[in-house]
Parts: sequence; structure tokens; C-alpha cells
Amino acid sequence: MPTSHILMIRPVQFTYNAQTAVNNAFQKKGEESGTQELALAEFDAFVTLLRHNGVRVSVVNDTPLPHTPDSIFPNNWISFHNGTICLYPMYALNRRLERKATVMEAIQQWYHTSKTVDLSKYEQEHLFLEGTGSMVLDRENKKAYACLSPRTNEALLQQFCETLGYQPVVFHATDLTGHEIYHTNVMMCVADKYVVICADTITNPEERERVLETIRRSGKDIVTISMDQMQHFAGNMLQIKNEDNEKLLIMSTQAWQSLSPLQKKQLEDYNRVLHTPLDVIETNGGGSARCMLAEVY
Repeated sequence: MPTSHILMIRPVQFTYNAQTAVNNAFQKKGEESGTQELALAEFDAFVTLLRHNGVRVSVVNDTPLPHTPDSIFPNNWISFHNGTICLYPMYALNRRLERKATVMEAIQQWYHTSKTVDLSKYEQEHLFLEGTGSMVLDRENKKAYACLSPRTNEALLQQFCETLGYQPVVFHATDLTGHEIYHTNVMMCVADKYVVICADTITNPEERERVLETIRRSGKDIVTISMDQMQHFAGNMLQIKNEDNEKLLIMSTQAWQSLSPLQKKQLEDYNRVLHTPLDVIETNGGGSARCMLAEVY
């Protein structure tokens, strides 16, 4: 089931990150002037939207030093699993600094941890697995969907799955220009009764059918999106719930506006949809709504 508790990191020096842009085709350098202020306004409006709809949001303030321009995307370096936390190896040097003592101390204040699975040591071997960006988890059916890329190592994926009791569903995915898709969570979203997926990114027919058949066997419907809609972050969604156990699908306004009337109806038949403008964060950071939300279980 989706969670009703979300961790978010409030940015202090958000900006375009050249270290991640080398393999994030969604990232574009915007106007540098006022980027932090505009991103902060988008972040605060997002938190307000979630809280007004009954979602518990724990906000941790980032610190100016060390400079972590992508701290707004915590789902890449930490995930929560009913008393266990996982820490992940990050591709960009400055993203490794996001595992700050101040953030960890804040988490310990409201989250009881019985076990820590720390994979971050593999950064020294140049092996990476960037959390629930690299993996889209079907927690109920214990499936971990992952498209391989420089940020998603198959051996580390296998280690995660063996440790946490998941079955890996591995495939390759590319965009229209033939570049590997850097994170699985930009091309698919697993909800309780359905999966949103850009199946066209999986160019190998056998791999594509294997992924789709795995989804069908798990009892979930398939909502397909196009390559163009994926480029507008329509794959970067997350289903959560509020304190009344009402299911909510979270996405950016850009993602919502890219969908057709039929797709919107499909999604609204399953759950209520909440969206918020994240244009500055999406442009400079190359990530969207789902990347900003670390689910707490």
C-alpha cells in the first residue's frame, strides 16, 4: 500500500548541477539569477499542497555547506523499509555529500531504525544504484523494476533485492535520441492497481514483453504514455495516501498538462490527482515530483 508519510529536503542552494548533467538528458541550464528563490517557492507550494490534502510531510532543511545543489531529490540516496533504511551509492561526487549528519540526525528523531543497509561504499568501486530513482518498487508484490544505466548497476540491484526480498525486473530503456534513460522513475510509476509506463523506451521486443507481462501477472492495469509525455515528466509520478487513507497520485503540472483527456480520466478513476508547478526544479534539476518525495514506511 502507498505511504502517508513523506520526507522532503528543503533546498538552500538549489541550482543546475553540471556533475549530473553528463547523463541526465532531462536537465537543461536555465537562468541562474533567482533559481534558488524560484525553486524554494515551488518547493514550499508543493509541501503546502500535500499537507492541505492530509499528507504527513517531514521537512528537513538543507545546509549551505557542503554545497549540495540536488538535495531536493532525497529519494536517490535513502529509502525506508519498515524499520530498515537503505543508503545508496551516488554517481555525482557532490550528490554523495547529501548524506549529511544533520539530515540523518533529523531522520532519527522521528523514524525508528532497527537496521541500516549501506551500499554507499560501492562509490569507491564506481558502482552506483540511486535508490528509488534507479528502481521503481512494487512493494506489495516485491518487484524491483530497473532500467540499466551508468547510475544503475545490475550487481548492486541484485544485492539490494537479495537483502530486502525483492525480485529484480531488469531491462534497457532509451529516449528518442538513443541515450540510456538515467533513472527508471522517469519512465514508469507503480501504483496499487496500475502502472504508468512509457513502454516505447524499451526497444528490445522481448524485454518489453517481459516487463509488461510481469506487470499483468501482478494484477495491475497498464496506462501507457508516449515518449513526448515522458519528456514532460509524465512518468515521474508517485501514488501516496492521506491520513484518511484516500489514495492520491502526485505529479507536476507540466506532467498533468501533457496527458490526454482519456489518460487523465483513467488516472482519476483510480485515485484523486494532485499536481503542482515545478518548472524551475524540472528544468535545472532534471527531476520532478516523484524525485522530491522519499516515502517513509
